[in-house]
Amino acid sequence: MKGRVYLMKVVANNKKARHDYFIEETYEAGITLTGTEIKSVRQGKVSIKESYAKIENEELILYGMNISPYEHGNRFNAEPLRPRKLLLHKREIRKLIGYTTLKGLTLVPLKMYINGRGLAKVEIAVARGKKEYDKRHDIAKRDADRRMQQAMRR
Repeated sequence: MKGRVYLMKVVANNKKARHDYFIEETYEAGITLTGTEIKSVRQGKVSIKESYAKIENEELILYGMNISPYEHGNRFNAEPLRPRKLLLHKREIRKLIGYTTLKGLTLVPLKMYINGRGLAKVEIAVARGKKEYDKRHDIAKRDADRRMQQAMRR
């Protein structure tokens, strides 16, 4: 891909994950896509709202990510909700196995982007679920901060 220069272009963002989970740690993972899928990703036709990752046979698999079929594609268009393999180093996967089995944490994608070299990447977070009162506390804190900022401006 000579001649193409990308800045990091965020294609999909999962705001709901930060609302529903405490983020413990994040990892950058590559993702295996077909030719028509990457074209659709570059157009921004991706949704990661309801997606999650699981470790199966020492491989990290992403479920529930929706990549709309490429408009100019043909019979090679892949299924929109198919499971996709994420690419991480073996030691990182082993660390994630420890987090998910021993500590009972969840793997949630935070955002998907195209990096500077034109490759699709997914930011995966090790997350702990929030209780309802934690969510209410966060909303109250955000409101208080907003009121304080408005008072400072006046």
